[in-house]
Amino acid sequence: MLGMNKPYVPLHVHSEYSLLDGAIRIKDLINFAKENGMPAVALTDHGVMYGDMELYTTAKENGVKPILGCEFYVHDGDIAEHNKLHNPCYHLVLLAKDKTGYANLIKLVSDAWCKGRYVHPRINFEMIKEHKDGLICLSACLGGEVLQNLLKGDKEKAFEVAKQYQDLFGEDYYIELQDHGIDEQKRTNPDLISIAKELNIKMVITNDSHYLRREDADMHDTLLCMQTNSDKADPNRFHFPNNEFYVKTAEQLRDSFKWMDAEMFEECINNTVEIAEKCHLTLELGKSPLPDYKVPQGYTIDSYLEYLVFEGCKKRYGEISPALKERVDYEIGVIEQMGFAAYFLITWDFIHYAKTHGIPVGPGRGSAAGSVVAYALEITDLDPIEHKLLFERFLNPERFTMPDIDIDFCIERRGEVIDYVTQKYGEDKVCQIITFGTYAAKAALKGICRILKVPFSESNKLASLIDPAIELAQATNPKAKTLKDAMQVDGSELKGMYDRDEQLPAGDPMEGKTVGVKQIVDLAVAIEGIKNNTGTHAAGVIIAPEPLDHILPVQPSKDGIVQTGYPPHDVTEVLSLLKMDFLGLRNLTTIYKTVDLIKQQQGIELQINDIPLDDKPVYDMLMTGDTDGVFQLESQGMKNLVKKLKPDVFEDLGALVALFRPGPLDSGMVTDFVERKHGRQEIKYAHPLLEPVLKDTYGTIVYQEQIMQVFQVLADYTLGQADMVRRMMGKKKVDEMEKQKTKFIERSAQHGMSSKDAEALFNQILAFASYCFNRSHSAAYAFVAYQTAYLKCHYPVEYLSALLSSVAGDQDKTQLYIEEAQKKGIKVLPPDINHSQSTFTPDSGNIRFGLASIKQVGEGVIEEIIKEREANGPFKSIYDYCKRLDSKCSNKKTLEGLIKAGAFSNIEKSRKQLMENIDYITATASKEAKARESGQGSLFDLLGDSSAADDAKFQLSGSDEEYDQRQIQIYEKEFLGFYVTSHPLSTIRDKLPFLMTHKISELAELSNDKVVTICGLITATKQIPTKKDPTKFLRFVTVEDLSGKTDVIAFNSKIQEYGPYLENEQRVIISGKINRRTDDEPPVILVDTVKPVDNSNIFTIELTDEFKFEELVLLKNVLCEFQGSDPVMLKVKDDFGMSKILAASMFWVDSSNDLANKLKQAFPERLEINIRSMDSKEENLQAA
Repeated sequence: MLGMNKPYVPLHVHSEYSLLDGAIRIKDLINFAKENGMPAVALTDHGVMYGDMELYTTAKENGVKPILGCEFYVHDGDIAEHNKLHNPCYHLVLLAKDKTGYANLIKLVSDAWCKGRYVHPRINFEMIKEHKDGLICLSACLGGEVLQNLLKGDKEKAFEVAKQYQDLFGEDYYIELQDHGIDEQKRTNPDLISIAKELNIKMVITNDSHYLRREDADMHDTLLCMQTNSDKADPNRFHFPNNEFYVKTAEQLRDSFKWMDAEMFEECINNTVEIAEKCHLTLELGKSPLPDYKVPQGYTIDSYLEYLVFEGCKKRYGEISPALKERVDYEIGVIEQMGFAAYFLITWDFIHYAKTHGIPVGPGRGSAAGSVVAYALEITDLDPIEHKLLFERFLNPERFTMPDIDIDFCIERRGEVIDYVTQKYGEDKVCQIITFGTYAAKAALKGICRILKVPFSESNKLASLIDPAIELAQATNPKAKTLKDAMQVDGSELKGMYDRDEQLPAGDPMEGKTVGVKQIVDLAVAIEGIKNNTGTHAAGVIIAPEPLDHILPVQPSKDGIVQTGYPPHDVTEVLSLLKMDFLGLRNLTTIYKTVDLIKQQQGIELQINDIPLDDKPVYDMLMTGDTDGVFQLESQGMKNLVKKLKPDVFEDLGALVALFRPGPLDSGMVTDFVERKHGRQEIKYAHPLLEPVLKDTYGTIVYQEQIMQVFQVLADYTLGQADMVRRMMGKKKVDEMEKQKTKFIERSAQHGMSSKDAEALFNQILAFASYCFNRSHSAAYAFVAYQTAYLKCHYPVEYLSALLSSVAGDQDKTQLYIEEAQKKGIKVLPPDINHSQSTFTPDSGNIRFGLASIKQVGEGVIEEIIKEREANGPFKSIYDYCKRLDSKCSNKKTLEGLIKAGAFSNIEKSRKQLMENIDYITATASKEAKARESGQGSLFDLLGDSSAADDAKFQLSGSDEEYDQRQIQIYEKEFLGFYVTSHPLSTIRDKLPFLMTHKISELAELSNDKVVTICGLITATKQIPTKKDPTKFLRFVTVEDLSGKTDVIAFNSKIQEYGPYLENEQRVIISGKINRRTDDEPPVILVDTVKPVDNSNIFTIELTDEFKFEELVLLKNVLCEFQGSDPVMLKVKDDFGMSKILAASMFWVDSSNDLANKLKQAFPERLEINIRSMDSKEENLQAA
């Protein structure tokens, strides 16, 4: 009889790392093992070891022995073979006994992915044979080769396979017995036992575990539906045969194996413990050495670092002052003491490579900007002493952590630096890092709704209630951030629906089926946070001290890049491998392309890292909110903050980067900062010692470094100790904070601060600690922001050319920056066959479209055009173009694109004439090509002078009359994506600010239900019947203004009212509400009113006298009597003369003489009325 507490070890377990097939969280698995007296537990995910480090560390922490393993896919032939008709992928479980086994496990998994992947990552018997040492082998489930042969009725082959593995592994080969109540197992288990007995192979009982407990079966089944995109109610979809695939105890297994005699059962259970006892893997974690960096002869790692740093200091600072030497010596001392000299040399080396090979490198980001050593080595480009940045925020001598230097590279050339590092340290030692996507709350809930066939509108509505529910939970539990947390607190709308189990429609509306909110939410809570896919870390690169597959499994990413087979935390924190972040920053590419263009166009060699940081015109530009195209300062919210703050020193830019985040914006910090800067709020310091610390930020604690300095100057903490306290505050360690508060109060008393004031200051710091930002990062990014602002201010043509080239694939951004150029009086010219390069370029003070912008014109054609033009001069005519270039450059599609985009307009008279002659032109081009091929030369060469021959023989027929302006606009829009020569809205460009509340480019930042008015051109329409009533319709309309485009939806009643105006090519003023179906989708406008621009007037009221309040009320009432859609402009006197104010759209009117007369009668000789049509050329309007 089996004892109630008989030890048993689960040896066949699939965690959430068997993506969407396993549903066991490792922490839960270890807790379960502890609760049930299991001395050990194995992890055997399909073909991967993703969870092994998490299992190892979590199990060790909890007194459970971890057994690292994998369920492999085994091919019965050459793994290089890719044969759809024969790819058996037999299952086989391998477990690591020791370090040798662990190393072999890693090697097999890596080779399975890198060499054997076909449908699955595969190995074969030869590979197992080569890497068998230190491994235990289990015959696996029904997918195993032994059982697959038994299922086919081939007992002889099954016996042969078992014998083969027994011969290889000896006493470490075990036959696995499973019984999930499946017929195939009941049929094959007797034969399996027979083979084991005949060969004298020990047996183990396992349960193929894909979820932790029986009650988790529905959650696991839900994951399978989401993986296969199946309807949960579909009886024909893939699903497990029953609910028996959970982690069973010995007692539960006894129930499954009732048919087996007690002695055999007990022996099989004991054998699981025997396997655990054979496994004694101990890993030395957190001690990985840095890669070997070879220094020049005569130097050590430390001495070479010192040499480079002091040489760099001379270059950066000139003379090395005693204070500078003290700071440098201190930093180098900490770096060498912590063993990080090689880290700095490795970082210096690849940055030095980039800078000496013309690859743009950013000025630094993150806390590394606080290091003078990093600055001297040109790892960063911002002087930490000048900008009061702290080394201890980067590298704390009192807390051992690997340095973390993130480096920005030009996005187009980042790969070259990674290639350099790969070549220097070896391809087998450099890789990128795998990442895992998980189901966030909304994605989980929407996924559940999808497989339960809940309509999208209901799903979206339910998902929109999650954030408010979490916010409510955070009132009592600041750490609340999940759907599960939200469901612990009453009061939210979502919790109410859950408690009432409100029913939502599901499936076919005709069937009237429903599903309860309780079921949806419970399933969403169950899968929330489960891992569901893999990706590649955006920037992280691992540089290992030895071949990677000696340390951890590796695999190719979806793009074929080699990446780790462990998650980021396990790679960097558990294994302590060196990770470098190689970030691609598009703005950096733009900056350096601008610098190149400045040199080409003006002959000025601008040293962008040496520009003055106190340039008044730059700050004057920023103060007006002119920040489109300026790094970090482009959003509408940021523009508003910039205009309020009016930055006039570099420190203000760093503060902007730090403050424009939800925490500071919601806390009142930002308001205090702005008010104090402008003297509208008194700047107070809790103690005089704080003035030098907080003066730059007007008495407001903005940065984490300031918190550290407060503790340093008031409570005599070292900066290292102060950094530890800052970290504790961020993690809200309450008990520890109470100790620190007492210490802070006692120590600050020595500087004359009362305990009451000290406690108040401590509590204030504690409240704002989580909002404070890294000053080094703020300063570094403020520097990039300033560089972009400087270039925009002083070199707008070159900067906007580079900026437009950088966003060539983004139509909305391109439209925005074209408008920005035009606002500055810079023309954006159409492409030109003789002047355009591939991308946007400066052209005589304007910006020229690149040839790559033209649809139907390929990259190869563009290269040929530019090459020929540079070699033999500009093209004189379209015939000259055809004569000089390969025929691929003159096919009909290519020529149509070039002609309609206007590329020949400077050398030919008419696009229309060229299009009418296009067949003649292509035929001539074809003849020229054939003549060249036959060696005859040009058809007209015999006539002597080529140009005379062109005139004589190549004649375009018909009139040289050009298309009308509208047709040219249509072609440019079709082939360039934009209106270039002119825009349908250009005649009202000056009036646009007075016809709308928002530019289209500003809509993305507005919340749902915000009422807006836009003015633009309709460029597309589509009308569909509604599902509920096919006699009613929805009309989807695309509207474009000078800044971008948006979709507008008109319901049936609005179509009835405004249908004729909602047609293509109409210039319209549309008012309505912002609406989004999901948070991830762009906003649309739900139509309320529509008015055609062509029938609109601007109704201007000039107040020539001062009006009392009651008179303004009367004026408002009169306007409301004549309510309409003509904008109302008020001109009023102020200290600077006359100002124009656009009235809110609720006061817009239907312009008429009756209205004008009524106003004049009400206010005789005290106001002037002016009504003029939108297309009027009179007096340019300017925004108030």
